[in-house]
Amino acid sequence: MLGKKLETAQKRGDTRALFLGLGMVACSVLMYFFIGVTIVPKYKKSIWTEESTCNLTKASIRKKIHCIFNEDAGEENLFRYPCLEVRVNLTTLGEVVMLYETEDTWTRNPKCSYIPGNLENTGEVQKIVKTIKGNFRRTRIFPCFYDPSRAEPSVILTRLYTPAGFILTLIWPSLMMTGGILIITLVKINQYLSVLAASQYIRGA
Repeated sequence: MLGKKLETAQKRGDTRALFLGLGMVACSVLMYFFIGVTIVPKYKKSIWTEESTCNLTKASIRKKIHCIFNEDAGEENLFRYPCLEVRVNLTTLGEVVMLYETEDTWTRNPKCSYIPGNLENTGEVQKIVKTIKGNFRRTRIFPCFYDPSRAEPSVILTRLYTPAGFILTLIWPSLMMTGGILIITLVKINQYLSVLAASQYIRGA
């Protein structure tokens, strides 16, 4: 009687562990799918891979700038923040080009070098943009990244999507996948050993 209870408890434990392992594998697959759909395209579009030195040539604030989707838009379609335009001399090639803060800045609004994070407080946004303009004028020479193929002439100040960052993105789903497979393997090994032990017990009896 006790043996049957232990066997039943073992089977329940194996079933729960197996479902846990399968769940971890399924979650990791979904995470890989999410990464492939939303994150991988951003890394592919990050073409600013070579580092160089940029020398500031111009940093100015455009008071009003029309929406990039419609040059003839009215006042209701103006951007809600001052547009900071920064142009630099890319010392590697000797070209004067537009500078953007990150890859996302270029994607969201190629007319402005910087996009404030919070646009609700207009006064605070103006102060931030003026501070950044002042920082550029004080520093003047700083590292930047450019597209070595020159398909995109602009440069960026900070890379968000680096190879190291992509590897870090894959660590968590990879660990979950490995853990799930390990649990499933251990359950299968345990079941095999249980069957082997039972068959030997029957032969001995």
